[in-house]
Amino acid sequence: MDPVYAVALTLIVYQVVLLAIGFWASRRTRSEDDFYLGGRSLGPWVTAISANASSSSAWTLVGVSGAAYAWGLSAIWLLVGVLAGMLLAWFYVAPRLRAQAEGTDLTLIDFLSGPRAQPGGIRNRRIAAIIVLVSFAFYVSAQFSAAGLAFEQSLQIDARLALLIGVAIIVLYTLLGGFWAVSSTDLLQGLLMAAAAVVLPVIALLAIGGPAELWQGLRGDPDPAIGAITGSHLGLAGLGLVVGCIAIGTGHSGQPHVLNRFMALGDPAHMRRAQLIGISWTALVLAGMLIVGWSARMLLSSDAVGEGALFGVAQQLLPPVSAGILVAAILSAIMSTADSQLLVAASCVTHDLPKRPGGPHALRWARLTVLGLSALSLLLALYAPQSVFDRVLFAWHAVGSAFAPLVLVRLAGRRIPAGSVTAVLLVGSLGTIALSLLPNTPGDWLERLAPFTLALLIAASTSTKREQR
Repeated sequence: MDPVYAVALTLIVYQVVLLAIGFWASRRTRSEDDFYLGGRSLGPWVTAISANASSSSAWTLVGVSGAAYAWGLSAIWLLVGVLAGMLLAWFYVAPRLRAQAEGTDLTLIDFLSGPRAQPGGIRNRRIAAIIVLVSFAFYVSAQFSAAGLAFEQSLQIDARLALLIGVAIIVLYTLLGGFWAVSSTDLLQGLLMAAAAVVLPVIALLAIGGPAELWQGLRGDPDPAIGAITGSHLGLAGLGLVVGCIAIGTGHSGQPHVLNRFMALGDPAHMRRAQLIGISWTALVLAGMLIVGWSARMLLSSDAVGEGALFGVAQQLLPPVSAGILVAAILSAIMSTADSQLLVAASCVTHDLPKRPGGPHALRWARLTVLGLSALSLLLALYAPQSVFDRVLFAWHAVGSAFAPLVLVRLAGRRIPAGSVTAVLLVGSLGTIALSLLPNTPGDWLERLAPFTLALLIAASTSTKREQR
């Protein structure tokens, strides 16, 4: 079978399965609670893998493997940073948020802003919703860009046509089934991502001769920065790279599309199982992509660089059908994040922004929001020239620096005045945007750490007595 046809057939089967899940989920979606939180009845496997798959995105498969290719050994700090953030989110945030938000809060913004009737409640809801909508437009556009890259390199078709196909599939099953469809498809997509993160690294290691050969290849690379633990950065600059990579993890505890999975876990007794599944999945996928990126330096010619490394290794080592499955895994990473973020954006418009949420047309407006944000993100994907890696991390930190400080302090049982909530939201988001416009520091540590730290100090220093919820 022609390789292109094999990949295309695999993808068609995969998309049909996703749409079937969407139609199934549409029969279980009758209310806002169903559409946004799946009736708060998710099991541990769906909770864990959908939460992690929706946070990992194309950044993990395409971006991390590309960073490992370009940076060499110093990309290991990405693994350290992301795992540290996941540990905080799963073992501190998840059980507390599940307990404190139970039965009262439909969205993360509900939890952070409090009742609409209290002073500043409406204002903070609107600021938070705008932060989410703007940031997620860029975040979703990065997923669409990665989809175009996957189709272009595997099927040799026009990236714009590929984008339209991928966007149509994502939007359709999100519109049909809401949270049920998104979480169920995320489970399937997360398992496929994990399979790809096991199979391809193993095959790559066998092709180069094993782990020892990989290590020797990194240490003996013609570019000495490839084998150095801080790359080309020394002294304080090297410390900045390490701190900047670790600071990526600070955003996990503030991502609405991740934290709503914690809120939706059905039985709190299943939390420990979900925690173990979630951490194991993340470590497996990240380690696999680092190995793929490092192996690519030994397997591919110098023109196969950056975010194309994963595709290059797959095309060189895998038969056509297996390559098609890999592309499906990459599209899984894309879809599992894009659909979750589209759903959160819909909740911002129909639940968080209005003075009186709900009503007979709430689901209709939610679905219109999904369509509108998809269209905007598609335009950004087509006309905003930026890498998947950079665009995701910018949006990730704009949201994380605004929300994570509030989440961490609130879950410690502290009350944050409405004025301080406003300050935290603005400092975290606008600070990230402002620093992103300046020349990059090693590891972008200033952009990733300074707004979050300042926002956390504001939230902690102005908080008062423990809350009784």
